[in-house]
Amino acid sequence: MEAVALFSFAASEADEISFQKGDIIKVTEMEDDSCWVTAEIQGKRGYVPENYISLLPYPWFAGRVSRLEAEKRLQWQDPGVFLVRESESAPGDFSVSVSYGERVEHFRVLEGGGQYCIWDESFRSLNRLVDFYRTHSIAVEKVVCLRDPAAFFFKHTPVSCLCSVSVQKARLAHALCDYTPPQTANLHFLRGDVIDLLDCSSSLAWRGRCRGRVGIFPPEYVQPLYH
Repeated sequence: MEAVALFSFAASEADEISFQKGDIIKVTEMEDDSCWVTAEIQGKRGYVPENYISLLPYPWFAGRVSRLEAEKRLQWQDPGVFLVRESESAPGDFSVSVSYGERVEHFRVLEGGGQYCIWDESFRSLNRLVDFYRTHSIAVEKVVCLRDPAAFFFKHTPVSCLCSVSVQKARLAHALCDYTPPQTANLHFLRGDVIDLLDCSSSLAWRGRCRGRVGIFPPEYVQPLYH
């Protein structure tokens, strides 16, 4: 899982990691009864405060869903429709459940040294593993590539289609890509920047602050962060 840093953090202990606002952080372990999560930044692993980060929304991540529940959700879906869930048999690990149409198959994700794999290919994050198997078969006996069902397409839903009341609750947004328009009234930002949301009342243009500048920008370039 990946998260974006909402605030800068300076480590005060040897097992903590420092980071800057806007950094993308790979979260490797979370505990319900802890205010800290285990994360990895530039190859270094340690603890970061949970309230300093916001998990990036990935519609395919189902969290603590049982094997049986995953099968109920995916059975008779189109081949390749999938979800990623926390493993029941190995806490801290993950499994990829994939519809084959008439049945559901489960693939355990092996993790070691900050790398994730199902077969021979290894990846630095679950996100990269998922992206790889969108264009390469995750199955051996036949070709099955991962695909999102329409109901899970939150990440790609235009922000203007989201509930306006829900959007108004967000105070920060994560830049999905660079936005460098020539107009001086528009807010310039780069992919990964965290933007302070000042006005989201319009579905066509929002107003925000980034890197000390204030301006307007198209909402489809960002993902609101709810914290």
